[in-house]
Amino acid sequence: MLKKALMLVSGNAFGSALLLLRNLIVARLISPEDYGIAATFAISMSLVEMLSYLGLNQMIVVDKDGDDEHMQNALQGFQLLRGIFSSMVLFLIAVPYARFMDIEHVAWAYQVIAFIPLISGLQHYDMHRLKRHLKFGPSVIAQAVPPLVSVLALWPLALIYDDYRIMLVALLVQAVAMVVLSHLTAERRYRLLFDFAIMRSATIFGWPLLLNGILLFGVFNGERLIVGRELGMGQLAIFSMAMTLTLTPTLVLAGACQSLFLPQLSGALDKPGSFRWLGVASIEAGLAIGLLLILGVVLLGGPLVHLLLGDKYLPILNILVPIAVVQAIRVMKSGSSTVALAKKMSGNSAISNLFRVISLPLSWVALIQTGEVMTVIYIAMAAEVLGYLVSVYLVVKRTELTLPPLIVPSVVAALTCIAALVSDWNYPPQPHLGLQLQHGSLWLVVACGLTSLALMSNLRGYLIRTLLRRER
Repeated sequence: MLKKALMLVSGNAFGSALLLLRNLIVARLISPEDYGIAATFAISMSLVEMLSYLGLNQMIVVDKDGDDEHMQNALQGFQLLRGIFSSMVLFLIAVPYARFMDIEHVAWAYQVIAFIPLISGLQHYDMHRLKRHLKFGPSVIAQAVPPLVSVLALWPLALIYDDYRIMLVALLVQAVAMVVLSHLTAERRYRLLFDFAIMRSATIFGWPLLLNGILLFGVFNGERLIVGRELGMGQLAIFSMAMTLTLTPTLVLAGACQSLFLPQLSGALDKPGSFRWLGVASIEAGLAIGLLLILGVVLLGGPLVHLLLGDKYLPILNILVPIAVVQAIRVMKSGSSTVALAKKMSGNSAISNLFRVISLPLSWVALIQTGEVMTVIYIAMAAEVLGYLVSVYLVVKRTELTLPPLIVPSVVAALTCIAALVSDWNYPPQPHLGLQLQHGSLWLVVACGLTSLALMSNLRGYLIRTLLRRER
């Protein structure tokens, strides 16, 4: 199991690291204003992706009939219909969206991007089905290789273009590579069925995830839209890059933990004791990911930003730690969402994300009045704290998990976040490692974080048991 977990984490990490590398290379090649425009491409794709997301790839893992070939073909047919719908929506909103962002001259680029959901709709679902049997290889390949192809495409693209069009073509190349690899790694033949009974069942399963997708658009992109609209593409580039640098590692690890814990939790549904134990370990894993992000940013964030992006992105250092805390609190909710999903309670995640979305109008008004990005970040932070508390409460109440093991690690994790913010207030990140590490308050943050990690008894027990099984 540990070997498979490491393969899953390393494969997803490799793919996400390549996507981050692509973004960093593009940011180096073009101006911040052009990178801000490139960032709006991801926002527009996220809009249609999340507004039509039904969790079909998760349904094939957790549903009792997920191994059935008829169901797989029907889900593939439904996925294609979803891709057609998303492409049409994105094409229709291209011009209004460009006007909203005050960059109407690039509306044509959004119309080109509209073809990506259609391409993705042709994806083969065998790589998701095989996760039921803890066979993560095809999924890892399909996640890791397309970003590599996209990165390799940057060199010839840079010889042709010197602006946001580099990113535009790279996104198209990645989408095509993903679909091709999903077919090359499949065990079954690709067929499409349009079974309305299964579509209905999938819609019932996925509507809470659809609602959560709408909310996630606000979570991941709401503040970006507000900053881009009010402060322009240059400021959006700084804000978006800070979000990307802190979001990427949390998405990798949270996705790997869900892929690892979800099949095991689903298999323990008829064993209440094992389910509760695994559930607490899953929640502690989410806490651990958030703490590791904070520790990494506090210790190495400033020097890494300077090394990777140079002087033109140094303003990121003013907002890096607060944004890292926001992302850390957000990912801390992922464990409870996985537990709820195993019980087919996919609405828990939507409820916990609702607070962040509700905060967006307040953030918009505050940004208009103050012109300060930091105000937007602190509002998002408060919303994520409320979301975490509600997510833990709901999963404990609905799945009968044991709360006491989570209280002390959560409290110490909260102290770690507070210590990181206080340290940043007094001593923000520095571009050089020697200056970064000489401040004593950083080590208080490290001490709090390591203490919280040491208190996660279920997660520690899970890792020990996994190691012992491997030795046998």
